[in-house]
Amino acid sequence: MPKTPKHHRLTSTFASFIEHSLSPFHAVETLSQHLKDQGFIQLDPTEKWSLQARGKYFVTSKETLLAAFILPDKSWKETTLLASHLDSPALKLKPRPEIHTHNILQLGTEVYGGPLLHTWLDRPLSLVGRAMVMQKRQCRPLLIHLKEPSLMIPSLAIHLDRSIHDKGILVHKQDHLKAIVALEGDKQKKLTQLLQSHYDFDKLLSFDLFLVPQEPSQFWGDEKAFFSSYRIDNLSSVFASVTGLTQVESQPHRLLASFFWDHEEIGSRTSFGAGSLWGEELLQRIASILELSPEDRFRTKASSLCLSVDVGHGLHPNFVDKHDPQNTSFLGKGPALKFSAAKHYATSAGAAAEVIRAAEAKNIPYQLDAGRSDIPSGSTVGPIMAANLGIDTLDLGVPCWAMHSTRETMASVDLLSLTQLLKATLERPF
Repeated sequence: MPKTPKHHRLTSTFASFIEHSLSPFHAVETLSQHLKDQGFIQLDPTEKWSLQARGKYFVTSKETLLAAFILPDKSWKETTLLASHLDSPALKLKPRPEIHTHNILQLGTEVYGGPLLHTWLDRPLSLVGRAMVMQKRQCRPLLIHLKEPSLMIPSLAIHLDRSIHDKGILVHKQDHLKAIVALEGDKQKKLTQLLQSHYDFDKLLSFDLFLVPQEPSQFWGDEKAFFSSYRIDNLSSVFASVTGLTQVESQPHRLLASFFWDHEEIGSRTSFGAGSLWGEELLQRIASILELSPEDRFRTKASSLCLSVDVGHGLHPNFVDKHDPQNTSFLGKGPALKFSAAKHYATSAGAAAEVIRAAEAKNIPYQLDAGRSDIPSGSTVGPIMAANLGIDTLDLGVPCWAMHSTRETMASVDLLSLTQLLKATLERPF
């Protein structure tokens, strides 16, 4: 039998990672177990830390934040930091979600981030996230992944809206995104009853629950060139970052780290997001334990590099006019280094030069990307972290199609190239 290509093996592992990381809460749990398996020691943020040279550590906070780092062999003089986010656009349940309409139970939602709303219609959905419950007289967090019963948001038949091909699908955020759960008969069901049929708890106090599509990830196209799934934005970056970090050895004078944030899709300006002080305070805590003076800490920043890893827009062959003709990235040609004069990205020439040198030293393909001047792109954690940390920063990621859809697509070979490039940059000798 022919040997499975390396990029297909890596992407198959990524598919498993997605399956176990359908919410930021689940992603932190999956990352934590993987880091433990790779020899990283979990630190308790409420305890006093004892850190050793060449030590590999990670810490979590608020159940949706995680940072992993490898201490240098000797004195800490510089940092290479990877940063990505764990959340994706979704539909989030409202705090009182039950809606009873003509003996049909629906769950009311609000829009989280900027999803392509029409892609949530006519497909089986699950509930995932976290619930805070009373269990044996204690308040505890409970990870939720409710596969059954499936939920669905049916679209309207064309006979009832014959203008749809002229005006497109218009989805009203308040009225059209109520997920249908059950035919109730004479008995009205509640979310608590649905959850208690699968989980053991006494009382539901509060929750952060999201609808997610149930379809599994899939390779497709000739020679399985393409890979489609929910949450490629931004779990592709998370997976590549943690894979790159766990494959490198400690460096003589460089701290290697990776931050995984929540709430990027809603602006990062929360205690869970990159706009918080959590990252800077974590680096200050490490510096204090290693007995770096404030002067030495400022000196490390001057020699440090942050890579903000997030997906980009690959050229769509059906919408070529939406891309800059000379600065577009393509699926299958490597990760894109992303530039924006409007500062949607944080990329500087100096940071780009560092990464380009690392790529060319290892013969790793890469692309340079900038959007059309009249179509502003979305932003990333890059500009926020650059402002908070004062570290030279570059934005990069795999090109993809249908960003913010329930079915995003990337080239599987690009995930391997991104992982190799992040690893090479962590190890950069210059």
